[in-house]
Amino acid sequence: MEDKQLQQWVEQISTASFGRPFLHQATFNRRLTSTGGRYFTRTHNIEISWRQYEQFGADDVEKIIKHELCHYHLHIMKRGYQHRDDDFKRLLKQVGGTRFCKSLPTVKRREPYRYKLVCTSCKTEYLRKRKLDPKKYACGNCRGKLKLLALDLEPNS
Repeated sequence: MEDKQLQQWVEQISTASFGRPFLHQATFNRRLTSTGGRYFTRTHNIEISWRQYEQFGADDVEKIIKHELCHYHLHIMKRGYQHRDDDFKRLLKQVGGTRFCKSLPTVKRREPYRYKLVCTSCKTEYLRKRKLDPKKYACGNCRGKLKLLALDLEPNS
């Protein structure tokens, strides 16, 4: 499904479930992982997680779209559009949207630390995510020189 098809789908859901047109942009965002969708109050645009569509299908994404359209329509009507507002809760229940989306399976990420600095005098270790020049820094304990080591990220198989 492309953004153009999503736009038509959101417009169709808006008129069918809310009786009001959706006049802004709806797009997929392939980077959304911890949320199913987002509504932007400044632009009134909506983003939907591509991964939710890929993983759980059209039925679950339709509920996410209804959730985001609740934010959209209530905000435009200057009523309570936030999750905690009664107007939002009532409208969400009325149209059959979901309050929370299903969580995606976690993607195994690389180790959080890639580099280790070791003091040559007192052997204190400092873990860092980014590579840095050890000549510019000194040990916080004894002011000794630091030596940069790259951690072994690949397990031996």
